[in-house]
Amino acid sequence: MATVPGQLIWEVVKKNNCFLVKQFGRGTAALQFSKEPNNLYNLNSYKYSGLANKKTVTIQSGGKDQSVLLAITKTKKQNKPSTLLQKSAMKKEFPRMAKAVKNQVADNYYRPDLTKAALARLSAVHRSLKVAKSGVKKRNRQALKIHGRNWGGGFGV
Repeated sequence: MATVPGQLIWEVVKKNNCFLVKQFGRGTAALQFSKEPNNLYNLNSYKYSGLANKKTVTIQSGGKDQSVLLAITKTKKQNKPSTLLQKSAMKKEFPRMAKAVKNQVADNYYRPDLTKAALARLSAVHRSLKVAKSGVKKRNRQALKIHGRNWGGGFGV
């Protein structure tokens, strides 16, 4: 089976595919979004397209275990969708995860142009996984007024 060049695939799918979001401005806006998998910024462009590029990067939440899933497509497995993605789950602190993402994307000469987008997606996913601490409430730092007197801890009478 012959492989089709990514640029040709992009020309076919760029204006009409099932992942395209055309809900705003009747599709005439200069910035269009896409819901396709393996698209880091969710923008409808060739650079970030998960359909047209052979080398793609995906960062998403790993599920209930508060982990981040990094998936990179294997270029030689394009005809086997079941083994297409190389997945790795990360449960480390943020700086170590950022270093691992940078090593996978940029330092291996995989897709260095996607380094900034991958780190931005990692930051957003990691921020969404943080659980708000319950029970800890901020104190009101204003002076308390009880029966017309100021009991805010001042030194006046």
